[in-house]
Amino acid sequence: MKLHHSIVAAVATLWAASAIVACAGAQAPQTTAEKALATKADDPSLQWGPCPPVLPGDCRIAVLHGDPSRPNADVFLRVGAGYAIANHIHTSAERMILVSGQLQVQYKGSAPAILTPGQYAYGPAKAPHGGKCVSSTPCTLFIAFEGPVDAEAFAGSLD
Repeated sequence: MKLHHSIVAAVATLWAASAIVACAGAQAPQTTAEKALATKADDPSLQWGPCPPVLPGDCRIAVLHGDPSRPNADVFLRVGAGYAIANHIHTSAERMILVSGQLQVQYKGSAPAILTPGQYAYGPAKAPHGGKCVSSTPCTLFIAFEGPVDAEAFAGSLD
């Protein structure tokens, strides 16, 4: 009987040890070519470029992370005080946090909302929307896109 208990104990010990090794291997940190990043919207090293043609004039974009032609890119979008963001659509959903200014946003079928710094907003994929920087200072918006970054004019009403 002692031999039977010893064999059972040995098998249980081996099983537990292999489970621990398997779990440790599954949780091992993965290496990536990407680098960690922390930045502010007023960082002088940010490279600001023009917005898509659907948003002409006083509109600039800085790419923070990723490749805008591929999924999961993050950008800052900055528009001047009083700038009207033309009605448009994206094929991607977008997650946004207003960094500075006050920005009125409206999605088709929804009432306009005024975003203030720190406020989060979500825009579904292909949902027509537009907005306006209603503050006396520029508006800067952080946007995380799920899909590639694109914008196409929307000529219809948002009401």
